[in-house]
Amino acid sequence: MALATRQTPGCRQRVKTAPAQQPPSKDGVGPSSVALPAGTWPTIMDFLCAHFPAIPHSEWLARMQRGDVIAADGQVLTPASPYQPHSKIYYYRSLPAEPRIPFDEVVLYQDEYLIAVDKPHFLPVTPAGRYLQETLLVRLKRSLGIDTLAPMHRIDRETAGLVLFTIQPHTRNLYQTLFRERSVSKEYQAIAPLRSDLVLPTTYRSRLVESDAFMKMCEVAGEPNAETDISLLETQGEHGRYLLQPVSGQKHQLRAHMAALGIPIVNDRIYPHLYPDEGAAQDYSQPLQLLAKSVRFTDPISGKQHQFDSQLQLRF
Repeated sequence: MALATRQTPGCRQRVKTAPAQQPPSKDGVGPSSVALPAGTWPTIMDFLCAHFPAIPHSEWLARMQRGDVIAADGQVLTPASPYQPHSKIYYYRSLPAEPRIPFDEVVLYQDEYLIAVDKPHFLPVTPAGRYLQETLLVRLKRSLGIDTLAPMHRIDRETAGLVLFTIQPHTRNLYQTLFRERSVSKEYQAIAPLRSDLVLPTTYRSRLVESDAFMKMCEVAGEPNAETDISLLETQGEHGRYLLQPVSGQKHQLRAHMAALGIPIVNDRIYPHLYPDEGAAQDYSQPLQLLAKSVRFTDPISGKQHQFDSQLQLRF
C-alpha cells in the first residue's frame, strides 16, 4: 500500500492510500504501461506518437476508439485527452493476425497456487516482438480463465518442456525466489553429436555475456557465471542423448556450453552459427532438440516435495 501524509493541528499522521489497479486483460493479453515524463505535449496522442515513432498515428487512433488506452484511474483516453505529466497510462498492444503455431501445450498439474505445463517447441512463453496471442501465457489465460497467471521462470521459444506458472499474486514471489536462489533442481535432455575425446560426465564452467550479435551470448575471460553438469544417457549412430543439469541460470547457457564443447545441439540456429530469423516462413519440421525434462523443489507454502516430468520426447 502506498503511504500519504495528512496534516492535522499539532501532529503529522500517515494514512494508507490504495494503489491504482491495473486494467484487466483483454482476450488473455494484459496491458503495457508507460510513465509520462515532464513535457509540453498538448495531448496524450501527441506524446504517444512522439514516444513510439514506429507506431503510426492511425494505429493509436484505432486503439483509442476501441478503448485500449487507459489512464491510471481507469478513464478511457481519447485523442483529445490532455497530457498530464508525472502520471501513468496503460495501453493494449495489437498485432496483425498471428498465424497459429501448430502445436498444443498440455497442463500437467494445477492447484490453487501453481500450474505445471508442457510447452511445445516454437511457442514463446510470454508476449514479445511479433508474438502476442500465440504465446504460452496468453493461451493459458484464455483457456483456463485465470488472469493472474505469471511465469515462475522462462525457457527459450525453441526449447520444449516444462514451464511453471504461479496463480496468486500474493504468493508469486515465494515461488519465483526458488529459481533466483537456485533452490530448484532442473534436468534437460538434448540430442547432439558425439565427441570421442570428451570424457563424460563432466562439469563445464565459463563466463557468459551478451554479444554484439542479436540474441547471442558469448564466452569471455573472467570469473565463471555459468555452470552445467553434462552426462551421456544413450547413443545412436553419430549422436547422443545428453542429460544437462544447469547449476546456474544464464540466458542460453545450455546451448552455448554444448556449442563451446564442440557438440552443438541438433537444429540450433544460434549456436555456434547465427542464422537469419525465419519469420513467417518458420520451418516447423526442424525443432531444436532441447527439452526441459524435469523440475524438483520443495513447495514454499505446503512443504510438499514437487517433481514434474515432461511427457514430450526428443528424436534422434
